[in-house]
Amino acid sequence: MRLTAGSFFPVARRHRLGALANGTGHLDKQHQISGGHLWKSEPNLPDPKVKLPLDLDNSQMQFLTTIPLSLQAVLLLIASNVFMIFAWYGHLKNLATAPWYVAALVSWGIALFEYLLQVPANRIGFQQAGFSVAQLKIVQEVITLAVFVPFAVIYLNQPLKLDYVWAGLCLIGAVYFIFRSA
Repeated sequence: MRLTAGSFFPVARRHRLGALANGTGHLDKQHQISGGHLWKSEPNLPDPKVKLPLDLDNSQMQFLTTIPLSLQAVLLLIASNVFMIFAWYGHLKNLATAPWYVAALVSWGIALFEYLLQVPANRIGFQQAGFSVAQLKIVQEVITLAVFVPFAVIYLNQPLKLDYVWAGLCLIGAVYFIFRSA
């Protein structure tokens, strides 16, 4: 049994507690007074009739538990990189004529969303998926290049260069060396 703070009543309202008493003037087994409040004891399992919007047992959220932790980390890193690329380079197109400090403030605002995805990604990757810090860094660099090249070509209208391929091959080598002993 656990006590839930969501179901307490101030002791000052004892006149309303008559229905909770078992006829002897004492509270029944499902209610306790603690710290000046009446607490209702509930079993450890949630009530199946109560659906909380952010409850992980909710059927709409169950798919998250089926995604492997390493894939969760990588998907979050990809999403964070989209924000990072826009924060770092989007101002070159959108705010080209604005003062630099306006571009910096807008970039910081975009970067906040990058960090809201990147910090959980690194925590999941390091603490739960078992990546080393070096492995996370190399994965991050591969993702950065994979996100940057289409951004540069499509959004900033930069020419596609063979150098991107050579850089990608170097990163594949880095992935091999950092993961070969894992």
